[in-house]
Amino acid sequence: MAATASAGAGGMDGKPRTSPKSIKFLFGGLAGMGATVFVQPLDLVKNRMQLSGEGAKTREYKTSFHALTSILKAEGLRGIYTGLSAGLLRQATYTTTRLGIYTVLFERLTGADGTPPGFLLKALIGMTAGATGAFVGTPAEVALIRMTADGRLPADQRRGYKNVFNALIRITREEGVLTLWRGCVPTMARAVVVNAAQLASYSQSKQFLLDSGYFSDNILCHFCASMISGLVTTAASMPVDIAKTRIQNMRMIDGKPEYKNGLDVLFKVVRYEGFFSLWKGFTPYYARLGPHTVLTFIFLEQMNKAYRRLFLSG
Repeated sequence: MAATASAGAGGMDGKPRTSPKSIKFLFGGLAGMGATVFVQPLDLVKNRMQLSGEGAKTREYKTSFHALTSILKAEGLRGIYTGLSAGLLRQATYTTTRLGIYTVLFERLTGADGTPPGFLLKALIGMTAGATGAFVGTPAEVALIRMTADGRLPADQRRGYKNVFNALIRITREEGVLTLWRGCVPTMARAVVVNAAQLASYSQSKQFLLDSGYFSDNILCHFCASMISGLVTTAASMPVDIAKTRIQNMRMIDGKPEYKNGLDVLFKVVRYEGFFSLWKGFTPYYARLGPHTVLTFIFLEQMNKAYRRLFLSG
């Protein structure tokens, strides 16, 4: 955002006026939650696909479409929105934190003349924001994975959480409060990869499109930059995501966990299911991450524009 000559549009240091930090955090969370309402069914399919074939068993689903139709047939239309409350809480915690921190650091490291940080610095900012957000959002992530995975189990083995708060209370009571942060390390590792790729590639893609002269700063530009960002992020983060998903869904067998750590998950997946199984569920992952990225940034950009127009234009 370029500085203007208007006293109302600029601060004492010559930089353009910007929204308060609390607004940045709020808008980040609301943007993520709004996107989740649309893509929750894809998140469900992605999680089911990543758990399919676990333990050297036969894969339950052949394709993403087979998974979706099977879920609809067995669990009905409401079934594809299983875990929505956990998805919303995850966005309220994880996305609020990561986008808020990213926006604050991005603006702080932007030059007085409006020059944005370089690509490597954008990636570092994204990694820092992602890791912090992941730690805050891990309890909701654990609940989300378990709730979306429940329908694939026999009725007598299901956890049967009623909603995300019921899940958090029962996990704490039945397995201990630290279980809420089970898989925290791979979750943070995934967030580092996702945010380094997603946030940096979005900013870089948007900047490239604007510099090309064929785009202006509008929804079409945001959409194209988001789709590019989503593709880069999907390819980079899937192996870490499957490790996170399986650790957070695992049970104790004879008093021992199914997996020792994230590397043990990756080793067993490659050994029993094949190397390319690390990208199992690529289609629903991108189908979920692409639109989620698009919607999140579009919502975020529009809220920021509205705030600037209503409160900072004077």
